[in-house]
Amino acid sequence: MREKILAVLEKNSRIDLGELASILGESEANIANEMAEMERDNVICGYHTLINWEKTGNEKMVALIEVKVTPQRGMGFDKIAERIYQYSEVESIYLMSGAYDFMVMLEGKTMREVAQFVSEKLSPMDSVLSTATHFVLKKYKDHGTIMCDKPEDERMLITP
Repeated sequence: MREKILAVLEKNSRIDLGELASILGESEANIANEMAEMERDNVICGYHTLINWEKTGNEKMVALIEVKVTPQRGMGFDKIAERIYQYSEVESIYLMSGAYDFMVMLEGKTMREVAQFVSEKLSPMDSVLSTATHFVLKKYKDHGTIMCDKPEDERMLITP
């Protein structure tokens, strides 16, 4: 039942408890208890709204930062990640395989704000060897949701 609840919630976290119970053929009480248990166990870690900031006039600068680090003895990657995710600017951090160790996603109001974070907070950390910052210019799809309007067909209709 857990996987079924999670699959529905992942697509629509605002679904009514009664509707969710109806879809899954379970009682509301069973669904509520299962969800509460998953929240306690950190299976469900939060409920979020996906916002297209471009449509609000209150745009945000999103940056993806590749970070190479040297894990210190006894600290490993987890302690370094913990130091990085404590900063309020950091939206997400992932341990990666490949050419770099962490992918840090952050939001700022301007490129300068992002640059200051990297130069004043992230790069000076003892374990950080290098960073590479990539700015998101446009979101086409985010968390499975298409973010941009589909282009209209501007060809002229020709009739015989």
